[in-house]
Amino acid sequence: MTEETFRMSSHRPYLLRALVEWINDNGMTPHLMVDAGVPGVQVPPTAIKEERVVLNIAERAVMRLHIDNDAVSFTARFSGTSFQVHVPIAAVLAVYARETGQGMALPDDIPGAELASDDDLPPDTTPPDAPPPTAGKRPHLRVVK
Repeated sequence: MTEETFRMSSHRPYLLRALVEWINDNGMTPHLMVDAGVPGVQVPPTAIKEERVVLNIAERAVMRLHIDNDAVSFTARFSGTSFQVHVPIAAVLAVYARETGQGMALPDDIPGAELASDDDLPPDTTPPDAPPPTAGKRPHLRVVK
């Protein structure tokens, strides 16, 4: 198998779309919390507070909402002025329902998940999920029936 066999796309946009659908299906209002410091984020500067912005993405609040594997984009009004919003998926920190706060902080993509096997690691690197070495004990296998 090649390294390309194990390479997968980011899971973040899929989680985001599923959570927005779940919130909408329950008649609630989906909100995104966005890191406004990530390159490519286009939101009105007046909406940013402490490098964060919360965006209401309910169908009644935005026009042309589009969530793909790269970004969330839509048009919305801020203080009466129409603004084209663009948020890279990497900038979305969380999605939640305004009414209940239920939702989820989106997990980071797992670094190194694209590696085909532990053999691809540099020789002096321990895999991140490897147990710590135990001094004086040799590893052994036991058959369990």
